[in-house]
Amino acid sequence: MLAQLLIRDIVLIDRLELSFTEGLSVLTGETGAGKSILLDAFSLALGGRGDGSLVRHGEAQGQVTAVFDLAPDHPARLIARAQDIDDDGDLILRRVQVADGRTRAFVNDQAVSVQALRSIGAALVEIHGQHDDRALIDPETHRGMLDVYGGLGGRAAAVAEAYRAWRETRLELEKRKAAVAAARKEADFLRHAAEELDKLAPQPGEETELAGRRQLMMQSEKVAKDIAEASEALSGQGSPIPELSSHMRRLERRASLAPQLVEAPIKALEAALVALDEAATALDVALRATEFDPRELEQCEERLFALRAASRKYDVPVDDLAALEQRYLADLAALDAGEAHLAGLEAELAKRAADYASQAGALSRGRKETAARLDAAVAQELPPLKLERASFITEISTDSDAWSAAGIDRVEFWVRTNPGTRPGPMFKVASGGELSRFMLALKVVLADRGSAPTLVFDEIDTGVGGAVADAIGERLARLAAKVQVVSVTHAPQVAAKAGQHFLISKHAVTPERVATRVTPLANAERGEELARMLAGATITDEARAAARRLLDTALATR
Repeated sequence: MLAQLLIRDIVLIDRLELSFTEGLSVLTGETGAGKSILLDAFSLALGGRGDGSLVRHGEAQGQVTAVFDLAPDHPARLIARAQDIDDDGDLILRRVQVADGRTRAFVNDQAVSVQALRSIGAALVEIHGQHDDRALIDPETHRGMLDVYGGLGGRAAAVAEAYRAWRETRLELEKRKAAVAAARKEADFLRHAAEELDKLAPQPGEETELAGRRQLMMQSEKVAKDIAEASEALSGQGSPIPELSSHMRRLERRASLAPQLVEAPIKALEAALVALDEAATALDVALRATEFDPRELEQCEERLFALRAASRKYDVPVDDLAALEQRYLADLAALDAGEAHLAGLEAELAKRAADYASQAGALSRGRKETAARLDAAVAQELPPLKLERASFITEISTDSDAWSAAGIDRVEFWVRTNPGTRPGPMFKVASGGELSRFMLALKVVLADRGSAPTLVFDEIDTGVGGAVADAIGERLARLAAKVQVVSVTHAPQVAAKAGQHFLISKHAVTPERVATRVTPLANAERGEELARMLAGATITDEARAAARRLLDTALATR
């Protein structure tokens, strides 16, 4: 419930702190005292539209804070948690309005978007009055209200799930059909390309290997002569190896005569001969490598050029040709599998469609049964509200082809205000006063079935008095036994039934400025205010006595 409302520097309100209790609270006061300002400020805290003109003249900004005492599992807390807002303790909604039109929103002192504030506020408070912007005028809400009244939440959830499953399957089928259609258009190309690449049989790294081999063969002729001459110098008739070997053997025979002189030269000559022998071997290997079959070069070039031509044709590097072939083969396989899978998806879609149609049909029948009970319950509340000749009608339009997550029904609350007239949407047919009373009757019937924890009624008793005003007050009191109710009223019959009474008035702060004040009234003060509401400017003893009777009667019936 709403526990506190704190307002700073909003229009005529400089500083205001109100504490609310459970049950019925009323706000009364003379016309122009500031009741609409109070509701505008409250709406701002709930995420309503901001306006720089709301800031009190001369101030840079104003702010409104609403404190709510809620159960741990209240839906507003769940919304807050979904926004990563710490919801321990009270839930505190705060809105700062800057004079230049900008606003800032906070929940438990965490900055949030206005949309987030509005979604939380909608779960906490409903404001009803004679003006469309303060009433539940959206027909989209009527279907939910009907479902709540009939306990159809489980069926509605099942329909939403069936719709989700059907829609996802349909989208998957459409996606698969598009993919298969696209694959069919390219099927001939895919088969031709796969066959061509299969015949070519490219291998990763093959281009580099062929290019290197081709380069080697092309350069062999240029270096073969030099290698041959070097080999001839080492291994031919002019080779120094025999002569060096002869000199080394002669020194070895003299080694015993002067070992200290010949030992080092012998080792050096031996190393030189080994190196020369290794060089000769290397030259011989290189010389043999320069020998190649010219047809090999031709074959190498043909293969290399074929690979590169395919690379240009398919616009991929040569090393990716093998992977491209596999992708084309996979696409062809997917085409074959996709066409087979389409039949399965179509069968699944038909099954899900049948399931949705069954679930939605059952929900629609439940709604029509519930509508009859709701209409009868609301009808019982209308006569005491001076709507005895009126009818409340839950209009359900069913279109079995108009599928949605909410089912196949469009639900709208209609009324007929007089016999013989044509019924129509409540918010078009009913006058302002009638609309408020219809909404009150509806809320009384729906009070214990999903209502917000705090309901605000703005002057729903305008234009009525006597027994009708008393009936309105009695229904507000009944409603307040289940949810917190705050009512702005001009009817003493309504005000008398409240457990908490606030008086709204204007006071001169300076000769140039007035401010709105809100004062909680004790029982004695309530009697005087009710007398004023009964008598007007001049309060008589008769008015005071009548006010006391209203209070005593209301107290006796609680």
